[in-house]
Amino acid sequence: MKTLACLSVACVVLATAFAAIGCASRPRVGESQTETLSSPDPALGIEARTLTIFLGSDGAVVGWEGMVEAASGADVVVIGENHGHPLGLAFAQELWSDVLGRRERAVLSMEFFNRDEQSRLDDYLSGLWDEAAFTRATRRTSDAAYPPGHRSMVLLAKARSRPVVASNAPRVYVRAASRELYERLAALSEEQRRMFRIPDSLPTGRYRADYDALMSDPMMASHGGPAREESPEELRKRLDSSFRAQSLWDWTMAESVARAIDREGSPVVHVVGRFHSDFRGGLVEAILKLRPGTSVVTFSVVDSSSGALADADRGRADFVVYVGAAE
Repeated sequence: MKTLACLSVACVVLATAFAAIGCASRPRVGESQTETLSSPDPALGIEARTLTIFLGSDGAVVGWEGMVEAASGADVVVIGENHGHPLGLAFAQELWSDVLGRRERAVLSMEFFNRDEQSRLDDYLSGLWDEAAFTRATRRTSDAAYPPGHRSMVLLAKARSRPVVASNAPRVYVRAASRELYERLAALSEEQRRMFRIPDSLPTGRYRADYDALMSDPMMASHGGPAREESPEELRKRLDSSFRAQSLWDWTMAESVARAIDREGSPVVHVVGRFHSDFRGGLVEAILKLRPGTSVVTFSVVDSSSGALADADRGRADFVVYVGAAE
């Protein structure tokens, strides 16, 4: 399985073309686990706690407890992951477990649930639905659609009666942002506009430059098919279009996180593909614009191996951890 730094970035383009493309301790839960979903491997949790953690500022090594203490003192903890990486997800679930252990009002927020799924998620968390009904209703009946690490984080929130925020914009609005200008979304009904947050402004600087570099790959223009040549005008139009969608994601998630702090408690632990938050990019920028003064601690779970902080990863996040390439 090939792990991407952020699957959602590539899916901005793919979703435009293919509407169907979706883009410490184990929780002790007393409910039956007879569903077809596999349980997380406990050994991965142990391995995650032995990973070397680097300060993104200077490469100094920090211990697990020091890292958890720093995260627990923030308003927002952003865990930038590589979607589907087993050890990376184990690291995220262990960190969430320990933050929740220190801060009983901590809240889990996930990129991987859209706002229109919030009621179904709440029905499951409150016990109105069992897990089998929940996963069927949200089409998460496989490990690919609902990785064990994500499932474990949700189960722990459920066991501790803590909310899980379905933070992302539904793809119908993401596609509209890509194909049309934001004015199209602004003209929708009030009920529809509850599902997304139009950006106040689009990011510039490193985030946009890194996005353009990633998405300039000719394969992105072909939606995964044979690569084709683009004129400079075609390339610019495609990049602008997909970046509108990317930014709608960022601002919708940021608004979801900001609201959760005020309504539910803190810290809000937000799990997201790491491109959104690396180098304090679009997601972090949006959080701070929507809620100035919010303290945000960032993590980048990098799918490579290194015995020291790589030069390219300096400043990538407050904490950087290497989990090796996925199989």
